[in-house]
Amino acid sequence: MNLIPSPCYVLEEQRLRDNVALIGEVAERAGVEVILALKAFALWKVFPIIRERIPRATASSIHEARLAFEEMGAPAHTYAPAYTDADFPLLLKYSSHITFNSLSQYEHFRPAVQAAGHRVSCGLRINPEYSTVGTALYNPCAPGSRLGAVRESLGDTLPDGIEGLHFHTLCESTSFDLEQTLHAVEARFGAYLPQVRWLNMGGGHLMTRKGYGTEHLIGLLRSFRARYPHLQVILEPGSAFTWQTGFLLTTVVDVVENGGIRTAIIDASFACHMPDCLEMPYRPAIRGATEATAGKPAWRIGGCSCLSGDCMGDWSFEQPLKAGDKLIFEDMIHYTTVKTTMFNGVPHPSIALWTTAGKLEILRTFRYEDYRQRMD
Repeated sequence: MNLIPSPCYVLEEQRLRDNVALIGEVAERAGVEVILALKAFALWKVFPIIRERIPRATASSIHEARLAFEEMGAPAHTYAPAYTDADFPLLLKYSSHITFNSLSQYEHFRPAVQAAGHRVSCGLRINPEYSTVGTALYNPCAPGSRLGAVRESLGDTLPDGIEGLHFHTLCESTSFDLEQTLHAVEARFGAYLPQVRWLNMGGGHLMTRKGYGTEHLIGLLRSFRARYPHLQVILEPGSAFTWQTGFLLTTVVDVVENGGIRTAIIDASFACHMPDCLEMPYRPAIRGATEATAGKPAWRIGGCSCLSGDCMGDWSFEQPLKAGDKLIFEDMIHYTTVKTTMFNGVPHPSIALWTTAGKLEILRTFRYEDYRQRMD
């Protein structure tokens, strides 16, 4: 660990390869297409590893679509809650599929799609009004959701030119959650399935998590395809690709005490570098630590930004924390690396790859110029 600069995200190549192999096997055995969701992981320097089994990606913006086109080497499956007139020509350039969030958006951009010929297949996002996601911030089917058309908003037939349907209801979910979602989709939108040629089942399929029922998922997808043999089935997980594939290494800078609470301040920030810890919220695992245990000294971990809530706690350690100690936050590659900010001008962690040859390869370092140029 002494070779790793602090702070630093470290992606472990072998773990990434193991996840990609599992995902590729699911795709092949189930007879479906699985694509990488860039909103969860966009470290393009390791795309060659992913492309060995998974050659395509899904995008939610013009920049993600361009990244998919240029670095994954294939046009993107694109969906966003709304498209602008300024962005849409670029989306047509970089996409093979474009899913619209509403019929009004489709009708608005339909002339541009038609003018582009048959290069782009159009779809409509649907909202089955069913989801097992418990955290409202991550529930796309919560009451009043802006995401997807509900059944009552559609007529008996889909508009000409809509070739696919897309739903997204999951978040780090199980195959049994998908099974329940499919019941809702078929109940509400089953009449439309014969009218389209592809169905995108969105993301949230955490098939690389320990204990996930991959055999159940494969059987579920095979059964669905048997009922609708004309449909191309697409899944677009994000977290599954880099689940448990790396960590964030940090260093304790100081230890302060107030009201009997000891806080170890690190050279990274929850708000800037681990935002899901505060948004979701969830407690990240720290290597060698446990949740605060009665009878054991405990420390709260504080980030280095000036945000008062930039802290997370409490943990017990075998030895008292002191300045210079290294803290390793586990599973910090998916979503974390794409959601970081440079708030407060806090130095951004480097990004490194721990190769299968046992070497540390620094992929990216961030300097003052990166912060300055955001406002240039």
